[in-house]
Amino acid sequence: VQLQASGGGLVQEGGSLRLSCAASGRTLSTYAVAWFRQAPGKEREFVAHIRQSSSATYYADSVKGRFRISRDSSKNAVYLQMTSLKPEDTATYYCATGRPVLSAYDVSSMYYSWGQGTLVTVSS
Repeated sequence: VQLQASGGGLVQEGGSLRLSCAASGRTLSTYAVAWFRQAPGKEREFVAHIRQSSSATYYADSVKGRFRISRDSSKNAVYLQMTSLKPEDTATYYCATGRPVLSAYDVSSMYYSWGQGTLVTVSS
């Protein structure tokens, strides 16, 4: 499955953005999908995950209550709604698909298809 992430941009602290992850080649609803992010000079870190079967969602503690991951099967896409953005949310955001076991949903190596990334910059 090929993924394309979009929706990044420059936003002020406290603002909102919605990232999109559009898929082609396969039906995205048959895969788990996750968002990861990588800030300059830092390791890639897990942000959010949605399961392929139950659509249960999981979040990193740093974004819980502010970010929401969701699917739109009719558009073969997954979204990341980000609110109350902070400067520390500045990073390139990547969507990824795979079929990770539930205990490893936050492990990047469990995902085998990645989008190209979209840059989110939050100014203070």
